[in-house]
Amino acid sequence: MSATKEPQRSYLVTGAASGLGAATARYFASEGAAVVLADVQEEAVTELAEQLGAHSRAARMDVTVESDVVDALKKATELAPLRGVIHCAGILTAGRVVSKQGPHDLEAFRKSIDVNLIGSFNVLRLAAAELMQVEPDHEGERGVVVLTSSVAAFEGQIGQIAYSAAKGAVASMVLPAARELGKFGVRVVAVAPGVFETPMMQAAPEAVRESLLAQTVFPHRLGKPHEFAQFVWHICHNRMLNGSVLRLDGAMRMQAK
Repeated sequence: MSATKEPQRSYLVTGAASGLGAATARYFASEGAAVVLADVQEEAVTELAEQLGAHSRAARMDVTVESDVVDALKKATELAPLRGVIHCAGILTAGRVVSKQGPHDLEAFRKSIDVNLIGSFNVLRLAAAELMQVEPDHEGERGVVVLTSSVAAFEGQIGQIAYSAAKGAVASMVLPAARELGKFGVRVVAVAPGVFETPMMQAAPEAVRESLLAQTVFPHRLGKPHEFAQFVWHICHNRMLNGSVLRLDGAMRMQAK
């Protein structure tokens, strides 16, 4: 990105310390946008923001804390007019409804819902409120909120009960939110990724990786984070994409296990 050209728009990217969020922040910065990188891992996003240059900022943000999200949005508006929020933050929780150890831990289920679902809604509501204050463009658009669902919302595997519940609910929020916010020129879209080469997947046992790879039709590989970032960039610039949950999965359909 040019050091002299001032960006015309800014974006907030959550979960930007690694994986899909970090790739999205890098890609958007490379396209000339101002970017605020938000994550609970403050040191990691600070380091990445410094690498991306003068038009990037870091924010320590817990997606479930209103003041954290408000502060991160404010940083974005200070860089350039806010045009989008890309919400990639989330956690993976595994556990069967009933295992050899007994029923699923209720607090683990609550945490998945709290971070993955309530955190998504918290970001959505505060981002929408901020975007509604933005000067609309010639077609009346103010901006877009891109949420991250998952193929697990549709084909959850055994052991994904909490994660699937949360990501399915995220997917279900998209259309009613888009219908409500459309009159203000704010779009809402969700991406449902398949399995991507992220730190989480790199840490998975080889048997798990091979099983998931076998379920991907074409290309016969795991997704690359920059492919997610490219897709989100397109969503941000194609205003006919609205109210939809878009799969990005190489025709993967996950089996029961």
